[in-house]
Amino acid sequence: MEIRQYTEHDLEALLSSWESANRLADPFMTDGFIAQEKINVAELYLPNTDTWVVEVEGEVKGFIALMDKAKALHDDLEVEVFKENLIGRQFYAKYGFELLEEKFHEPTGQKLLRLKFTTNKFTQ
Repeated sequence: MEIRQYTEHDLEALLSSWESANRLADPFMTDGFIAQEKINVAELYLPNTDTWVVEVEGEVKGFIALMDKAKALHDDLEVEVFKENLIGRQFYAKYGFELLEEKFHEPTGQKLLRLKFTTNKFTQ
């Protein structure tokens, strides 16, 4: 197993991993919404984020869910997760993320939670 920074060569494998995870955690998402979000992940999110992948026997099996790596690189992290995504919410709670905001996600009709992790809550 190797943890390394994402490259454009990883795009298809990363999108496949992303789609599988989303279909499991957010079964309410429509095929159309997932197709559009795959475009957004590729064109908007990945070029603007510090993404890491885990590679097993030459194949990308996951990405940025390597929370320990993300926490080691950044003092503050923010994520959004659907309220009904119990898998994601439990994962982020385990790492100490706290609720910043709850809002309505128009495209899916679901509630969306914005969460934040701060390394040192006592530093201003």
